Amino acid sequence: MLPGNVVAIMKRSLLDTIGVGAVGRTTKISAITRQFACQHMSAATNGPCARLLFDGRTVSPVGAALAGAFTIDSVDAHDGYSAVKGHAGSGVLPGVLAIADNRLHNGHKISGQELLTALAIGYEIAYRSGLAMHASCSDYHTSGAWTAVGVAAAGARLEGLDKISLRHAMGIAEYHGPRSQMMRCIEHPTMLRDGVGWGSPSGVSAVYMAQMGFTGAPAITVEGVDKKTREFWVDLGQRWEITNTHYKQYPVCRWAHSSIDAADQLMRRHGLTSSDIKRVRIRTFHYASRLAGHEPKTLDELAYALAFPIAIMIVRRRIGAEELVEEILHDPEILRISKATEIVDSDHYTRISTRQRWADVTLYLTDGRELQSEPNTPKGDPEDPLSDQEIHTKFHLLADPVIGEKRAAAIADQVRQVDDSHFELERLFELVLANP
Repeated sequence: MLPGNVVAIMKRSLLDTIGVGAVGRTTKISAITRQFACQHMSAATNGPCARLLFDGRTVSPVGAALAGAFTIDSVDAHDGYSAVKGHAGSGVLPGVLAIADNRLHNGHKISGQELLTALAIGYEIAYRSGLAMHASCSDYHTSGAWTAVGVAAAGARLEGLDKISLRHAMGIAEYHGPRSQMMRCIEHPTMLRDGVGWGSPSGVSAVYMAQMGFTGAPAITVEGVDKKTREFWVDLGQRWEITNTHYKQYPVCRWAHSSIDAADQLMRRHGLTSSDIKRVRIRTFHYASRLAGHEPKTLDELAYALAFPIAIMIVRRRIGAEELVEEILHDPEILRISKATEIVDSDHYTRISTRQRWADVTLYLTDGRELQSEPNTPKGDPEDPLSDQEIHTKFHLLADPVIGEKRAAAIADQVRQVDDSHFELERLFELVLANP
């Protein structure tokens, strides 16, 4: 049995990530990868199959995981964990959905509690594998590198693999998972995103390969003898890294959120509009300072920018799905503020930005005043969490325009009941996987 607090977090993450997947379906990334899966990862006759997220077409489970992960990751609004510098749900959820949907198609019954257990295993193993990877590797790898291991563990649970096959599945997933460089995507933003698009299907394929007898253990981030990796596993089952999950208010890189919140607080406190702002200074930690992005040319560049999202908040007073449109890249007032924004790399904030992300903002006003915020961390961290109502509101803001209020409400109701002992998944899967 999962602890009550873990169940609550998994239900929040399930609803939140489904909402991100709904709005993600509208992106070019999603359209391309769903079509790619249909053309190149189709389901074999009488073979394993799974439906594409918010699409309904049937492909192989590997293809469904790939397209689902790219779809969720195409809008940078999903949950994460600051210490692991990445996101589990964007890879784990589509992998779990793909394997579970194939099992449902083959007549297996899966309870809501089993779904939550698989997700919790996937998140926990992914987080710990990621922490071990960051501690033992010199390069900064994307979330896909370690979510692959979590997906394999979750899928092994759903498929009932024995201990030996589980070890092989995690070893295969880690070996084949994308060891892609995160800062390469930060500095050259494209559709590659956080690597989960190939991390999730790597985990799914590892489960089925291990089930067929393919060998691959051990996963060095899980079973490595190095003290740097071993320490992350000694309290597995006693303490849950899942409790460190954070949730996003804005659909841009989490590293920008502390600055966005700081600017928002100053604007509200002093009753300002963008016409009052002459220029802006942001002091933040090193990785965030490399986001830059004063004049993004694409929405992918906007997702990994810092100056431009701050300018959006100052001008629009919000950053929501309505701002994820090409036209915003040419807004003259947003561009004016963005180009007048200075970004300062702070050694102090770099030192303390481990489990939280720190920044402060100074607004230089047209009347000569200078307004500086306090050092700030993002809303949505475990220390300052979003409420259940805020998660619910965010879900509807993202999902309602895409799938309609009625269907979104039905999904929210299903997620609310998912841990009930009599809950079965067929209705929830139909709502989440069928074409809008």
